[in-house]
Amino acid sequence: MVGMATVVIATAAGALLVAWLVAPGIFHDHLMQAGIDENSSEAMHVEQAFSDAVRWSWGLAAVLAAVLALGFSWYLARRVQRTVTAVAESTALIADGRYDTRVDGGGIGREFNDLAVAVNRLAAQLKDTEATRRRLLADLAHEMRTPLATIDSHLEAIDDGVRQPDAATMAILHDGTDRLRRLAEDVSAVSHAQEGATSIVPEPTTDRALIAAAVDAIAEAYAAKGVELTVEPTPELALTVDPARMGQVLGNLLTNALRHTPADGTVQVSARASGTAAVIEVLDTGDGIAAEHL
Repeated sequence: MVGMATVVIATAAGALLVAWLVAPGIFHDHLMQAGIDENSSEAMHVEQAFSDAVRWSWGLAAVLAAVLALGFSWYLARRVQRTVTAVAESTALIADGRYDTRVDGGGIGREFNDLAVAVNRLAAQLKDTEATRRRLLADLAHEMRTPLATIDSHLEAIDDGVRQPDAATMAILHDGTDRLRRLAEDVSAVSHAQEGATSIVPEPTTDRALIAAAVDAIAEAYAAKGVELTVEPTPELALTVDPARMGQVLGNLLTNALRHTPADGTVQVSARASGTAAVIEVLDTGDGIAAEHL
């Protein structure tokens, strides 16, 4: 504000100085052109009156302009200061975890409104990320509880001599550690996805190629458990996706279906077109998930 006031005052002072120095001379020339004697008392009186009028009018105009400029500068500076302070306070609250905080642009310009929108969008995204993180941790704790309890109980049984470290016991222990490993991999995948570190490289392929690759990778595990894995024949669909990422998704679906399908059960994979998209379905004869848990 001091800088703006200095510029305004300097401009007004310069205009006033120019008026004082230039206007009387121009007026004097016009009097001479009108044939008025420059030594007459009338000419001197008129020139003095004109000089005084110019000085007073320009002086008052300069003072008024400076006052108005200072007043407007002060008002604008106060509004900008309040808005910047509000943004700083809001971002501090957001940094402290209060993601419901929102910022008002103050209506002083598009730039401040854009800044407020950006800060509010950041707060909403952080809120969603925090909710996802908490839900992930809760689900992780729930999923880890069962394999840890199984491993702990069997190790305790071995220590007490109730169970022998035979093939059946070791298979149960390996199954528990496999579940923990898969949970760790899932957490790592989610973390990379949230950080944007997961690279996606789309390339042309088909639904049959994706399904065939996923089925071939897990066919041995299905055969070992005695679960039938079938692929429903459907017209081939052209896709542009990342085969590696889609392979992970289909692999997780087939792994979960195998885990929850009893021996002699069936898992069926099918694909169909839905508008411009393709839908790949994995259906199993397991217990499924209750509707309230979906």
